[in-house]
Amino acid sequence: MTENPSTLYAKLLGETARIGWQELQPFFARGALLWVGADLDLIAVAVAVAENDQASVVAWLAAGQLEKVEAPRAEDLLARDPELWAVVVAPWVLFQERGPAPLRH
Repeated sequence: MTENPSTLYAKLLGETARIGWQELQPFFARGALLWVGADLDLIAVAVAVAENDQASVVAWLAAGQLEKVEAPRAEDLLARDPELWAVVVAPWVLFQERGPAPLRH
């Protein structure tokens, strides 16, 4: 992609949606599903993948912050059915688990 990074960020943000594990299973079966750690910005990772930012992607992979989904994680997601958010950066679908909002005192 050759879009301005902020334009691409906004575009991908607009294409991000809440999704359940059931809807993601076909992408897992095709080997096209990437898990994004909760400490990363899902959209920033999607921009890096779209822009082929190999340095960032390799660093996240090495740190375990970005992973191709394997059977143990898929089984865990099936059992727990957490709230997920996903965005497509063909041929990948990137997703992130979102927990409940922290309580404010």
